[in-house]
Amino acid sequence: MHLTFPEDQVTEPVIWAIGHEFQVITNVRRANISDGAGWMALDLEGDEAQIDLAIAYLRARRIEVEPIEGEDAPQR
Repeated sequence: MHLTFPEDQVTEPVIWAIGHEFQVITNVRRANISDGAGWMALDLEGDEAQIDLAIAYLRARRIEVEPIEGEDAPQR
């Protein structure tokens, strides 16, 4: 998944939260975070329903979540 963070969410522990609130395993593949914005390539593993809940949690916080496609794309 490719995540794009708005400025007010950059310092929030949302990756930690989805790993603890939902039964998903998170793996940060790449990231670029600054004070004003950020993006992250994130693997999510687990039950499809739990992954969907984790994605909904992120989107509710105005974090854009998009699939990454291609041969070197992280796993979902």
